Amino acid sequence: MPAPIRLRELIRTIRTARTQAEEREMIQKECAAIRSSFREEDNTYRCRNVAKLLYMHMLGYPAHFGQLECLKLIASQKFTDKRIGYLGAMLLLDERQDVHLLMTNCIKNDLNHSTQYVQGLALCTLGCMGSSEMCRDLAGEVEKLLKTSNSYLRKKAALCAVHVIRKVPELMEMFLPATKNLLSEKNHGVLHTSVVLLTEMCERSPDMLSHFRKLVPQLVRILKNLIMSGYSPEHDVSGISDPFLQVRILRLLRILGKGDDDSSEAMNDILAQVATNTETSKNVGNAILYETVLTIMDIKSESGLRVLAINILGRFLLNNDKNIRYVALTSLLKTVQTDHNAVQRHRSTIVDCLKDLDVSIKRRAMELSFALVNGNNIRGMMKELLYFLDSCDPDFKADCASGIFLAAEKYAPSKRWHIDTIMRVLTTAGSYVRDDSVPNLIQLITNSVEMHAYTVQRLYKALLDDISQQPLVQVASWCIGEYGDLLVSGQCEEEEPIQVTEDEVLDVLEGLLVSNLSAPVTRGYSLTAIMKLSTRFSSVNRIKKVVSIYGSSIDVELQQRAVEYNALFKKYDHMRPALLERMPIMEKTATNGPAEMVQTNGETDSTILDTKHLPNITQPTSQANDLLDLLGGNDVIPVIQTTVPTKPASAGGELLDLLGDLSLTGAPTPTPAPSVPMSQPPFLLDGLTSQPLFNDKFVFQAAVPKTFQLQLLSPSSNVVPALNQGSVTQVIRVLNPQKQQLRMRIKLTYTHKGSPVQDLSEVNNFPPQSWQ
Repeated sequence: MPAPIRLRELIRTIRTARTQAEEREMIQKECAAIRSSFREEDNTYRCRNVAKLLYMHMLGYPAHFGQLECLKLIASQKFTDKRIGYLGAMLLLDERQDVHLLMTNCIKNDLNHSTQYVQGLALCTLGCMGSSEMCRDLAGEVEKLLKTSNSYLRKKAALCAVHVIRKVPELMEMFLPATKNLLSEKNHGVLHTSVVLLTEMCERSPDMLSHFRKLVPQLVRILKNLIMSGYSPEHDVSGISDPFLQVRILRLLRILGKGDDDSSEAMNDILAQVATNTETSKNVGNAILYETVLTIMDIKSESGLRVLAINILGRFLLNNDKNIRYVALTSLLKTVQTDHNAVQRHRSTIVDCLKDLDVSIKRRAMELSFALVNGNNIRGMMKELLYFLDSCDPDFKADCASGIFLAAEKYAPSKRWHIDTIMRVLTTAGSYVRDDSVPNLIQLITNSVEMHAYTVQRLYKALLDDISQQPLVQVASWCIGEYGDLLVSGQCEEEEPIQVTEDEVLDVLEGLLVSNLSAPVTRGYSLTAIMKLSTRFSSVNRIKKVVSIYGSSIDVELQQRAVEYNALFKKYDHMRPALLERMPIMEKTATNGPAEMVQTNGETDSTILDTKHLPNITQPTSQANDLLDLLGGNDVIPVIQTTVPTKPASAGGELLDLLGDLSLTGAPTPTPAPSVPMSQPPFLLDGLTSQPLFNDKFVFQAAVPKTFQLQLLSPSSNVVPALNQGSVTQVIRVLNPQKQQLRMRIKLTYTHKGSPVQDLSEVNNFPPQSWQ
C-alpha cells in the first residue's frame, strides 16, 4: 500500500478547493484512505493519519472513528506518537464517552514516566478532559508532582489540581500541604499557577478562605517585588513586569480581603502603590489598574483609596479605547451607591459619554447619569437628559423617558417644573413612554390646584402644534375637559393668557375624534372631554349633536360612551352637573374604593367613576378600613365593596341601574367561579335568619390574597327576613389565574334591634372544584 500523503500536503490540497462540495469530496476521499489504513493496523503511519484526522476535525468534519487510534498512540513508547495521541484525546474525547476511561492506566503510567515531557503530556490531558472517576484515581499522582522540585512539572500539576478540585471538591484537602509551599517558588510560571489554584480553593471553600488569609503578607510581598523590580526581558510586557501574574494576585487579594478588616488593612498600601505607579499609556497597565480598582471596591479599603480608585475610572472615561470607557462606566455604575460623592465629581465626563457613537457606551452613560441625579443637580441633569432624549435612537427613548419620570417625581424642585418636564417628555417621546405615564400625570395635574390654568393652556398649545403623540393628546384632552372653563376665561397668571373661544376648543376636540392619528383610547378621552364641557361651556346643543353622532360608531367603546352620555342628556339631565363636576384631588391608594383614581382603558373617567354624587348609595368608609385592619394589609387585597341601594325616591335609582351594569367599561371582568355551596359562611346567615326580628342595613365584605381578583355583585336585599321567612343572595366572582387554593376573609355588618353588629370569619376549605 502506498504511503499516505503528509499533513502539509493535505492542507495544501484542501486549500485549492474552489467550492464547498469540492472540499467535501477531498475530505471524504482522504477519510476513506485513513479508515483503510486503520483497518490494516498500519502502525507506521498511524501518527500521520491521526494528525490529518485532527485537522479535518478542526474543519468541522466527523472524526470520531479515530478515537481508539488515539488510545493506541498514547500506549506507544515513542514521544511523537504520545504527543499526537494525547492531543487527539483532548480533541476527540470527553467524559461523556466511556472510551476515555481506557486511558486511565496509560495516564497513570505516564505520570510516573522518567521523562518530564511525557509527564507534562499526561498532566495536560488529565487537566483538560479528566472525568471525576479519573480524577479520583489519579489525584495522588498529581499531588506527588506538586511536591517535585521540577518547575516545569509543578506548574502543570498545579493547573491539573485545579481541574481535579472542580471535578471532585472533596479532594481539596489533599492538595493543601503542597499548595502552601508553592508561593515560595521563584519561577513565575509556578507562582502564576499556584495563585490560580489558591483562588479556586478559596472560592469553593469558606474554610480554605479563612485558612489562606494568613498568606496575604506573602502575596503583598510578591506583588511589591513585581512592581519595584527592574527590567526583566523574560517577563516584561510593554514595560511592565509580568502583568498576568499581577492581575492574578490582585484577584486573589480581592477574594481574601472581602469582608475581612485585617486582610484589607494589610493590602491597602500595596494597592495604593499599584494604583499610582502603574503606567497607563499601554493597555497592559490599564488592565492592572482595572483589577486594582475592583479589588479596592470589594475589600474594606480606606475612603481615600476608594476615591483614588474612582478617579482612575474617571481617567478611563477620557481614554480613546471604547472598551476601556465601557468598563469604566460599568464599574462606576456598580459603585455609585456606596461612593456617590466621589462619582459625582466626574459627572460632566459621564454626561459627555451620552454623545458617544457607541450604543453600549451610550446606554451605560444614560444609566449612570440617572443614578447621579439628586436634589442639588436635578435641573442641570434633566436639561442634559432631555437633550439626549430628543436626539437619541428610538431604542433608548422608552428607558430614558421612564428614568426622567422617576427622577422628576423624586427630586422635582416645584410642581410647575415637574409638569413642564413631563410635558416636554411627552412632546419629545410620547409614543415611547410607559403605560402608567398618562394617569400619573393626570394625578399630578389634579393635585396641583394652583397650576390648573397654566397647565391647560400649555397642553392646548401643544395640541395645536402636534397631535401625533398619543399620551400627550390624552392628557391634554382630559385637562381640557376638566378645566376648559379656565382656558376660555384666560385666567393664567404664570404666562401670558391666550384668547380662545368655546367653539375653537370644541373644534380641536372634534378634530381628534376624526383624526387618523388618534388611537381608539384617545377618541374615548376626547368624547369624554366634550361631554364634560357640556357643564362648563354654553354650547350644549353642539355637544349634544356630537355625542349623538357617535352613538352609532363602529368603535364599540366609543359607541357605548356616546349611548351613556345621550342617556344623561335625555333622561337624567338634572343629574348631569353633579356627575360631570370637576374631579377632586386624587390620592394613590392600594384599594379600589369609590374615591380612588381608577383607570378605564388607560383613561380616568370622572363621568363613570366619580360616584360621590350618585344619590342613595351608602359609603361605609370606616367599615372598609376595619376590614383592612382585619386582613393585615400585606398578604391580601381588598375588593370593591358592594352595598345595597335603598329604594330610590326618584328616577335616580334607574340611573344607578344604567351605570351599575357598566362594571367600569373596558376593565376586565373576573371569570365567575363554579357555583358551589360554601361550608363555613352560612352559619353567619343562619344566625340572622333564625332571629325573631328582621335585621337591616346588611353589608357583606370580603378580601382575598393578592394572587386572586374578587368582584362582589349587589345582594338581593339589605334586609334579612326573620324566622327563616326569606333569604338574601349575593354573587361572588373570583379570578384565579394561578389555580391556587381559594382563601377568603369575610365580614358581615348589620343592625339588630337598632344596634350595629358585625361578624368576622375566614374560609379556607372551599371545595376543590371552586378553584381548580
